[in-house]
Amino acid sequence: MEGERVQRRLVAILAADVAGYSRLTGADEEGTIARLRALRRELIDPTIAAHGGRIVKTTGDGLLIEFASVVDAVRCAIVVQREIASRDDQVAHDKRIQFRVGIHIGDVVVEDDDLLGDGINIAARLEGIADAGAICLSGDAYRQIQGKIELAAADLGEQRLKNIAQPVRVYQVAASERVDKAAAALALPDKPSIAILPFENMSGDPEQEDFADGIVEDIITALSRFQQLFVIARNSSFTYKGRAVDVKQVGRELGVRYVLEGSLRKAGKRIRVTAQLVEAETGRHVWAERYDRDLADIFSVQDEIAAAVTIAVAPAIAQAELGRAMRKPPSNLDAWAAYQRGLWHLSNATEDDNGLAQRLFQQAIDLDRNFAGGYVGLAWALFQAAVHFQVRELEEAQSLGETLARRAVALDGANAEGHVCLASVLRMRGDLVGALGEAERALAICPNLTSAHGELGTTLVYLGRPKEGVASLETSIRLDPHDPQMAWRLNWIAVGSYCCHDYQAAVDAAEQAIRCYPELPMPYRWLAASFGQLRRVVEAREALAKAIAIRPSSFELFVRKRVPWHRPEDYQHMLEGLRKAGWES
Repeated sequence: MEGERVQRRLVAILAADVAGYSRLTGADEEGTIARLRALRRELIDPTIAAHGGRIVKTTGDGLLIEFASVVDAVRCAIVVQREIASRDDQVAHDKRIQFRVGIHIGDVVVEDDDLLGDGINIAARLEGIADAGAICLSGDAYRQIQGKIELAAADLGEQRLKNIAQPVRVYQVAASERVDKAAAALALPDKPSIAILPFENMSGDPEQEDFADGIVEDIITALSRFQQLFVIARNSSFTYKGRAVDVKQVGRELGVRYVLEGSLRKAGKRIRVTAQLVEAETGRHVWAERYDRDLADIFSVQDEIAAAVTIAVAPAIAQAELGRAMRKPPSNLDAWAAYQRGLWHLSNATEDDNGLAQRLFQQAIDLDRNFAGGYVGLAWALFQAAVHFQVRELEEAQSLGETLARRAVALDGANAEGHVCLASVLRMRGDLVGALGEAERALAICPNLTSAHGELGTTLVYLGRPKEGVASLETSIRLDPHDPQMAWRLNWIAVGSYCCHDYQAAVDAAEQAIRCYPELPMPYRWLAASFGQLRRVVEAREALAKAIAIRPSSFELFVRKRVPWHRPEDYQHMLEGLRKAGWES
């Protein structure tokens, strides 16, 4: 009220919380809460009282405490941190309770039993950047203890703290030599892991906070559908909201290899969202992008940006993981690394590489019988050996491939890639309805999975729905313009366009496929048939000659013998074009 006198006082403020509290409660909620209560009862509260402190408020795992003296605040923090470290010597690293502490001295507003103002905010921000088991002091607080407490403090320099106008000089104290960064580190999962941090709202508009959070939540939901990724849940990621954090620290505390962070700015009716993917261990930037949009429909923009980021991040992680696997010595491959190397050799699409891929996928299975990826990869390699290189009998490869694909789905029913593989097997065996069902299941699990859209499109083409099939295949290309399977996607677009009697579109797609992979024989066949239908005889004959010469056995399989996935009318339509190209049956 106007004229009412505001009560203020100068105090030392200590803010503390438990590092990785959401992770700890997620793993053992009741046990963590019981251990924290015991620490409060037996150690923390008595130590605070002994040093003249007063608990202002608690927030689950957090404490805000006032002291009359900075010296008392720091001494209290040191006793607590050292005693906790001593008690946890025999506790596994991933189960230890470790506090982060921030200490500042400042003028605060007193409101009943509560304290308010910038001094409180600075202490909270200092706690947010402290390492687990350590204490961060503002420059003002550090000057108060010099000559009074002997401590080795690291000068972290001027730090920009969230929502604090001026930079703050920060010093960090490791209260015990037994407490270090490694103590908080979690073992990494056996597949690529990622945490998506809350995007920072830099627009100065509080209304954009929900918009930024909505984007992040949508990205977490979408990436969680990729079974090849281990995605940290929202509750854990959002514990970092409003804190200036080091991605290396996030990687250690959450046990992730990658961290996605971003920011949002608003100017008038336009918004800019930036996002970057960082390898947590090294701090290396893997991918970054900026998105500028009009805010005509805020929910539509939110969906669009979340989808764009998701589509970009998954392939970026896959490429980074491939690089890691290729750097490992052959004698030190685990199941995941063997699988990644197998995918690389498979994508090279040569006969020798395909043989190496089969051995690596089998190695992945031998190393981990419950790893679905090994079975999926081996099934793909067997198909390629039979269909493209004719070094295995087609029926044998199809039978074994179906067994492998069904094993993968049985091991992990939510593995979308397993359903895509099974769809492909069923299509090749002539069960187009079953293939359609599996492709649709894959998309229900992971709507942005490139291979699922590609397989759905291919199946629709062979089901006699070529226009829909081409649309799905084009979606798969938009989702991943650098897909190793690009030549096959384009070949099937050529098939679909041909079945639609759009022969020029078929020529365009076939020529693109040939530019991607000149040694793939199928696009030449569709190119020849399309040129034949267009009465471009010279070009038709050249394409036909290459279709036969590159791999005569493939031409024999697909032209002289109607494979199961061709409808009779589509098969006759193809033969009509080839005859016009000069082929004599």
